[in-house]
Amino acid sequence: MLIAIKSILGPRVPGEEWALNRRRYLAPALLMLAAGLCLLISIFRPYWHMTLHAPQYPKGLKVHAYVNRLEGDVREIDGLNHYIGMRPLGEAAQLERSLSIIAIAALSLLLVGTVFIHTRWAALAALPALLYPAAFLGDLYYWLNDFGQNLDPRAALSSSVDPFTPPVLGKGAIGQFGTVAIPGSGLILATIASVLILFGLWYHRRAYKPLVDREQQAG
Repeated sequence: MLIAIKSILGPRVPGEEWALNRRRYLAPALLMLAAGLCLLISIFRPYWHMTLHAPQYPKGLKVHAYVNRLEGDVREIDGLNHYIGMRPLGEAAQLERSLSIIAIAALSLLLVGTVFIHTRWAALAALPALLYPAAFLGDLYYWLNDFGQNLDPRAALSSSVDPFTPPVLGKGAIGQFGTVAIPGSGLILATIASVLILFGLWYHRRAYKPLVDREQQAG
């Protein structure tokens, strides 16, 4: 068991090496910790904004999607969607929203863990956080497509609107309605975290691969 743990954690930095090249070993740690902090802060920021433009609402109706809730003119938009047969927005991604805070906290802890892992296992630990922004957008696309393609045929205006997929980002049109979707500051922070992770992994390899190779050569 101890051998397995050591093979994952990798070699420790000798004291003399640390004193001579402290910045080399601090760089990946600070980048990973900064990425984890960005993810934690993103929990409290909206990830996605959508504005619905309708003739009866000249200023538009807005929805702000956080990782665990929806805010804004959700009730009014649900009322409009009801006429074309779309389900209420609150029914989307219920499982994801219920687990989101725990999941993001776990991703941040994995990034903290990479500070103590000096082998290629650090890349595996950081991979979920690296892919998280893309996973969020993919999940968002799934629900938008599911809601738009499965309209209730019994709705009052179902015959006037064909099934559709609202755009995840950018402009879209549904009948007489128009939508504009943009990323929120939470998603931007998560994307910044991914960029920091990429740099962190590069510096991590630069710092620790020579130590791993040296240990392997020593037998």
